[in-house]
Amino acid sequence: MKFSQPLIPGRLVRRYKRFFADVTLEDGTEVTAHCANTGAMTGIKEPGLKVWLSRSDNPKRKLKYTWELVEAEGTIIGALPNTANALAEEAVNAGVIAELAGHDSLRREVKYGENSRIDLLLESAGRPPCWVEVKNVHWQRGPGIAEFPDGVTSRGAKHLGELAAQVVAGDRAVQLFIVQRSDCHTLRPAEDIDPVYAATLREAAAAGVEVLAYACHVTTDGIAVTTPMTVELGV
Repeated sequence: MKFSQPLIPGRLVRRYKRFFADVTLEDGTEVTAHCANTGAMTGIKEPGLKVWLSRSDNPKRKLKYTWELVEAEGTIIGALPNTANALAEEAVNAGVIAELAGHDSLRREVKYGENSRIDLLLESAGRPPCWVEVKNVHWQRGPGIAEFPDGVTSRGAKHLGELAAQVVAGDRAVQLFIVQRSDCHTLRPAEDIDPVYAATLREAAAAGVEVLAYACHVTTDGIAVTTPMTVELGV
């Protein structure tokens, strides 16, 4: 995924009210950018961090800038959760995610479960449908160890239950973690942050839901899914 135009560097002043981030640009100008990440953003929202913004010339937008990237712990990290879905689609279509290669069609946001929409539905003649739920990961607590979630996610646990139900129905189901940073080789559930999610992830895996994690190469030019990661589900 390439950015359509050069990103604008700056320093984070503060992130507030979930959707707003004040940023000081290199020329000293302070702007308010849209923060399209409603999560906790643990480790990537501290004042003073270097960030990169995209700019829109759409006259209907109230905020011209969008927060795209952040540098923390010496690594450039993708800041937008929704980008993970686009990255996953691009990677599947390109055959980068070997476990999900070889399907005839890919559809997004297909209704399933209890008032949910699956991120990716892969289909082929003569093969069971493959339901893929994508989760974005940005948080690292130990060297090389990415963790999810960084806040309690009852919605994430609900999705795991729905994936398990698809397996019971005879389909294939995958929980895919897209880690928008390049310095991690292992993914673990954050047991202390959301023990219910961690337990539900293990239960889903035991029921036949496949758990995959892929790292990304992140630069100010673009983001691309690159390599598979080890998944450690814990006890």
